[in-house]
Order: sequence, then structure tokens, then C-alpha cells
Amino acid sequence: MKLADPSTSYVLIARDGADTVELLTGEVVDVDLLADIPLDDDGSAREVFAMVPYRQVRERGFEAQDDGTPLRCLLVATHEHIPTAELLAQLPDAPIPLRDGGFDLSDEEYAGIVERVIADEIGRGEGANFVIRRDYTASFDGDDRTAALTWFRALLEHERGAYWTFAVVTPGHIAVGASPEAHVVARDGVVTMNPISGTFRHPAGGATKESLTEFLSSTKETEELFMVVDEELKMMSAVCSDGGRITGPHLKEMSRLTHTEYMLRGRSRLDPRDVLRETMFAPTVTGSPMQNACAVIRRHEREPRGYYSGVAALFTPNAHGGHDLDAPILIRTVYIDGGRLRVPVGATLVRHSDPLGEVGETHGKAAGVLGAIGAIERDHVAEAQEDPDAPTVPRPLADDPEIAALLASRNARLADFWLQPQEAPGTGPFAGHRALVVDAEDRFTTMLAHQLRHLGLDVTIAPWDEVADAAVDAAELVVAGPGPGDPRDGSSPRIARMREVVARRMDAGRPLLAVCLSHQILADRLGIPLVPLDAPHQGVQKTVPVFEEEASVGFYNTFTARVAPGTGAVGPAEVSADAGSGDVYALRGERFASVQGHLESILSRDGIRTLHRLVAHALG
Repeated sequence: MKLADPSTSYVLIARDGADTVELLTGEVVDVDLLADIPLDDDGSAREVFAMVPYRQVRERGFEAQDDGTPLRCLLVATHEHIPTAELLAQLPDAPIPLRDGGFDLSDEEYAGIVERVIADEIGRGEGANFVIRRDYTASFDGDDRTAALTWFRALLEHERGAYWTFAVVTPGHIAVGASPEAHVVARDGVVTMNPISGTFRHPAGGATKESLTEFLSSTKETEELFMVVDEELKMMSAVCSDGGRITGPHLKEMSRLTHTEYMLRGRSRLDPRDVLRETMFAPTVTGSPMQNACAVIRRHEREPRGYYSGVAALFTPNAHGGHDLDAPILIRTVYIDGGRLRVPVGATLVRHSDPLGEVGETHGKAAGVLGAIGAIERDHVAEAQEDPDAPTVPRPLADDPEIAALLASRNARLADFWLQPQEAPGTGPFAGHRALVVDAEDRFTTMLAHQLRHLGLDVTIAPWDEVADAAVDAAELVVAGPGPGDPRDGSSPRIARMREVVARRMDAGRPLLAVCLSHQILADRLGIPLVPLDAPHQGVQKTVPVFEEEASVGFYNTFTARVAPGTGAVGPAEVSADAGSGDVYALRGERFASVQGHLESILSRDGIRTLHRLVAHALG
């Protein structure tokens, strides 16, 4: 068997629902950048498999520790399809006991990190959610390659519902896993992303309708999924001309865990390597906004991530002379090195996370992997229920009418704009007008720009640290965008620059729309106090007054502008505020308007209509 040859590098892939396992062999090369992935060989397209480490986010200008984990490519020389039963007969199955197992961080240490992230990061407006990982490690006796094949066999036999079950065996880097999530797929010009969030650990004996209903009714789990959908729509809006349409939600049912998920689809003409670069990496294992999430990870994780939260990417030549891309996220994965096993797992931390609950989630995720490979005792009762040869096989819980209705009810909260096919950009009521969107390090600006284009505007996006004063002055409409951080922090170069952008437009009396952080900066310029909220509004949906109308809007703010209740105007600005608290939701005056909420969010049911109204006012 060629897999036993210690000089052979190979990849094994079992796709969900397939009855064969794909075997890829070839030469291994390491490259520096995604653009260096060698998809062509003397002018002809070739198939390449790549392991993309987390540190590649530096290509997007984001922070990451450089741990030297290679961007490793297997130049595929042979690609075989082996019947699963035939391969199983050749794979080793002797149990491999683990010893000295445990997490690198104690439960108390990890809970302390959770508390600090909630207080110091989410509490200071640095973002809506962040994923912090810990690693389960253990030792074993025997050969690394034999362990990889043994555990790959166990996953084939005992795990279900994985998008890819895989083994990657190359010099110095061996990984075995069952990833539930296709991070990004590009086929024939159609890009698909699959945000998965919310983790339901099956109780002993397997999931039941009652236990799953309790999970699906959780506000935390629901909002967690909405936030990652928003974050992935930012990516879709950057790579797809039609921004991305949402379908779902669905259940991802696996052997020991169930997740909730949506599917996002859009059209793109980008090179698949560029699609991959613009979508590094999944917010389900990083956080949002993505750029700040990387900084938070750098501050709170003690060790570099290696391949955890990166992707395995298969580039396959297509009939059009290009390449299709299939890239599952690297989670639920075992890394093997010199008789040591490492299983990285993380929990998504949001404003109302319970530290002990997040500790429990990491235990559940690690146990899911370890149980699947047979390193710990499996739930044999649940496994028997999943046996297709059993006398009675229960149908998937997603098929239960009450469960399906509970899932579908989530969409009643979401913006119809992102659930329906969208009109061609440039044909809306503001056709012929132009806008400059200034990005303050939150790629909600890509969704905002997409909506502005559907209102007819010709839109350019410029980062805060690259936009020139001349461009700010010349723009017909400037949209000052959202971003993380404390709007009162004048020592921040980003906050200082956004203040300059807002001031230049106000001083010139030129059309301005300010969103979230920039709305707060505008309010501060008008003399309205800025204060922290008692509880951050990260991923919160509220129905609020926006001048003549009530609007259902999604909020991602930790700070607010606040006036005395009943205040209708401050200086040249009309004020639309909460009648009780005085929190300012919107401002408008001669040639300017602003809004605290994110009209572009999937949580803003009245987002596109409210954006239309505010743009019309700003343009005069």
C-alpha cells in the first residue's frame, strides 16, 4: 500500500455523501503568498491542494503571530477515487491509547480570559464577538503516519455529517479531521459561503426534539449565528457583484454535535486565489469585525494558531480554463507531530457569554473530536441510533415540522433585501450620483456600498488611512463608515482621521452620511455627549424612531450619543432619540444625515428604505 511509504506525501478526502475516498499524491512545495499557489504548469492548468495557515491573514494587513507554519501546496500528480469499503479494509484499526492528556490552559485560566475579553474588548467597543481557542494535547506511542491512518479510519466509520473528512500527510505536518463547514466554494463563477454557528452538544444517548428545541430557543445562539452571517456577507459583498443572497437556516447534524447554518451565494469573476484572500478567515473561528478580531486574538491567545481556523483548499481545473475552489475550514482537526496530538478548539464570546458555559463548550468540542477518533469512550447509544442498518432509523430532527418551523421563524427578524434576488446595481433612484465610502476598519462598508449601488449610486470605497483630503473634498456624497473603538479616543489615528473627514464635509456644507462610529463623531462635533451603554448593543435588533418613521434596525454599538429626553434639535441638527433614555438614533440637517444603527445589517428589516431616506436628505 503506497500510503505506508514514508517518502509519499498524500491527501485523503471523503466528501459528505460520497461512497469513495479521494487519494491525491504529488510533490510538496511551500509558498509565501496565496498569489504564489502554482495553478499553472507551462501554460496548462493543474490541480493543487493547499493548507492555508492562519498567519496568512497578514496578506490582508491584519495582525497574526508569524509562527512559520507554511502555506503548503501539494501539486497533484495522481487523483484516484477508491471505494470507501475497499480503503477501510486496508487501513489500520488497532486502538492508540493517549496519555498525559489535558488542555494547555486550565479551565480557570480560560474562564479568566473569557471574562477579560467580555469586559475589556466587547465592553470597550472593540467588536461584537471574538473566538478564543485553547488546545487539548496528549502523547501516544507509535508512528505518526500510522496514527493518522488509524484516526482517519475511525472518522470514516464513526463521524457523520462532515463536509470533508480528511487526512493530510506531508513532511513535518500531519493533520486528520472532519470539518463540518465549507468556508468558501467557487464553481463556474458562483461563490458559496456556509456560516455555521451555535453548538449543541448532544446529551448522552443522542439529541432529542426537546433538547434541540431548548437550544434553538436560545437568544445567545440565535444572535451568534446572525452576527457571523453579517460578517460573511461583508466578505461576499467584497467578492460578488450581486452581494450574496441568504438561504436557510438549516441544521448541520453530526454524530456528537449539531450546528445551525445559513448558505450565502453570489456571482464573482475573481481568480479563486483572490476569492480566498478576501474571505480569510471565517468569523465563526475569529470574530467580528474581522480586522479587530485578529488584534484581539493576538492579545489574548498565548500561542500562535498554526493551521487552526485556516482552510484546506483544493483548486481544480474547470472547463472554462480556470479553477474551481473548494475550501473547508480547518476545525475539528487533530494535528500530529512526533508522538504528540493537538486538538485546538474555541468558543465564540459575545456580550452575554457565561465564562463557565464557554469552558464547557471547548470541552464538548474537544470531546467530539476525541470520541470520533476513538481516543475516548464513544456514546454507543447515540451511535446505535445512527446505524443505517438498525431496524428503525429515526429521521433527522430537522425534518420534524416543529423544529423546521422554529428554524424558519428566525428569518422573520431578517432584512428581506438579503433574502431575495436583487436588482442589477446602478438602476435605482440615485442613478447618476456618486459616493465615496470611507472605511474605518469595519467591512460593513462593503455591504453598505452594495446597498448604495442598488440605490443607483456609483460607489468607491477608500480606507481611512489612504483617503486623501482632495478625494474627501471632491466627492459628491461622502459616507463616513462604522468601525470599532471608543469615539472619544482622540489619541487613536483612526478616530482622529474620521473626525477630520466629518469636519471637512460639515465645514464645506457638502453632502455627508455618517454611520455608527462616524455618527458618534458627528454628534460629538455638534456638542452632544458620548457615553458608554450600560450593556453593549452588539448584534441587537431594535425598532427605533428615525424621524418620521419607526424602523427595525440592527445595532453593533458600545457607545451612544445621548441628549436630554425630549430634545428635538441641537444646533443645526434635528435629533431623533429614544423618548426614555435620550439615546440618539439619527441626526439630520442641511446636507447631512447620520444613523447609529447598521442599515446594511441582516438585522435591519427596514434598512434599505431608511438608507434611501437618509441619502435623499443628505443629497438635498
